[in-house]
Amino acid sequence: MRAISDSITTFSLEVTSRLEAITAWAREGGLAEAAEALVEALGNGGVIQAFGTGHSEAFAMEIAGRAGGLIPTSKIALRDLVLHGDRDVAVLDSLEGSVLERETGVAEELFELSLVDPRDIFIIASNSGVNGSIVGLALAAKERGHKVIAVTSLEHTNAVETKHPCGMRLSEIADIVIDNKAPYGDTTLEVSGGGGVGAVSSITAAYIAQLLTIETVQSLVRAGKQPPIYISANIPGGDEHNTALVGQYVGRLRREA
Repeated sequence: MRAISDSITTFSLEVTSRLEAITAWAREGGLAEAAEALVEALGNGGVIQAFGTGHSEAFAMEIAGRAGGLIPTSKIALRDLVLHGDRDVAVLDSLEGSVLERETGVAEELFELSLVDPRDIFIIASNSGVNGSIVGLALAAKERGHKVIAVTSLEHTNAVETKHPCGMRLSEIADIVIDNKAPYGDTTLEVSGGGGVGAVSSITAAYIAQLLTIETVQSLVRAGKQPPIYISANIPGGDEHNTALVGQYVGRLRREA
């Protein structure tokens, strides 16, 4: 039991030290540029388009369609290729899904299937920042004049080669880059005999997503605007409140499972 307790303590320190570093960076104004870009897009009638593959899809779920989050947010997912395109559902199984994530040509197809308006802004999360679908969607957004915010591990992405033929990483395409502070390989605890456990990118990315939402909402309040925020559907009046505000963005929001 002692070994287990030591591992838990070590992992806790790994997580908290990274969250503290992100907090210090944010308190020094690190989020200001991203929040200003989001406020500008929302003020122009835009929607925040969130995208992530693999475990980074959790980041998009933190941004789009959750209680305490902004209503003008939409989630792009690889499964849209099946739900809204003509790809066979077999591409979403565990093996094919990882191949799809790395496929360079999938981004244009995915972009065309998405509910994107010229006023929209993109937030793209990827720990490695080098897979074909991630880099490709960032390129597609930039080529069409959208601003792109990236959430990635700078330590990891700078240590690996891109899988996209353009030769660039997500961090080199985005207008604004936020470091999720995850280490190379994501894990923080070495295992005897090889390998590692204690991945942190999902935790730090979720924290960043919430900080971005908080700072954007506060910026809207300071500008004298009423922030369009979801409240939980599991409290009285939640559904009515949310439905009324979602109605202002008919045909522009997507959050399917």
